[in-house]
Amino acid sequence: MNQTKGNLYVISGFSGSGKGTIMEHFRNRSGYALSVSCTSRKPRPGEQEGISYYFISHEEFLKRAEEGFFLEHAVYVDHGYGTPAAFVEEHLAAGDDVLLEIELQGALQIRKKIPDAVLIFVTPPTIQILRERLENRKTESQAEIRKRLLRAVEEGKNIGCYDYILVNDKVEDAVAQLEGLMRARRSLVSANAGFIRGIGEDLQKLKQELDNCI
Repeated sequence: MNQTKGNLYVISGFSGSGKGTIMEHFRNRSGYALSVSCTSRKPRPGEQEGISYYFISHEEFLKRAEEGFFLEHAVYVDHGYGTPAAFVEEHLAAGDDVLLEIELQGALQIRKKIPDAVLIFVTPPTIQILRERLENRKTESQAEIRKRLLRAVEEGKNIGCYDYILVNDKVEDAVAQLEGLMRARRSLVSANAGFIRGIGEDLQKLKQELDNCI
């Protein structure tokens, strides 16, 4: 079955939920396109320009936002994040499924602009595990961790805005669950109008053939 347009998947979650690790499993895989966001925060150890993010100044971020460069953008814990619109539009038109890793504010912007986008919220099994993950990665100060935990409290109030919850206990299980969800989405009747039309035409030809045999 071939659909002419790809699906847009918006992946959000608490900071430290492991959503970025899940996303990495889809990098460079045929049929999937991972959108790389722009951010005005500094790179963390191991992050690479153009792969993890496009790292820009906050002034440049504000300029691009004003120019309409982003499909969505938001400021999260004092740093700007935005999704380049052209990349998403081009890959959806080519039939690729596009995955965006963005925060709550951006996800709600996407829902308004693209109503059929699929919103998925990633969470660890418990909030205690979330706290441990943030502390164990040792990339932020205690003050920054506190900000992220306070942000999680606010984000938790809006989980109901999402279509699916993805509990990330073991990464491989979470990836398999997400893959299953996307395969099922590809099989929706509404996503395969062209295929269904072709089947209908073939059935009409079969009927004519059978009628001629009588």
